[in-house]
Amino acid sequence: MPKCPKCQKEVYFAEKVTSLGKDWHRPCLKCEKCNKTLSAGSHAEHDGKPYCHKPCYSALFGPTGFGRGGTESHTYK
Repeated sequence: MPKCPKCQKEVYFAEKVTSLGKDWHRPCLKCEKCNKTLSAGSHAEHDGKPYCHKPCYSALFGPTGFGRGGTESHTYK
């Protein structure tokens, strides 16, 4: 029986949601930053942890601007 990566309890077939190559309990699949419940496939992943696309993932790991624009005005984390 697979274990949920969040709570480490067994995930039964009737309650499982598969995302990031793992089986989760539906209430356990939440954004690491804002704690919003996510649906399978509608979120981003960083270091094996789920994040909602906006605003959390883009704010934490997206490009950051500097300068006055141009080709070197963004850095990526």
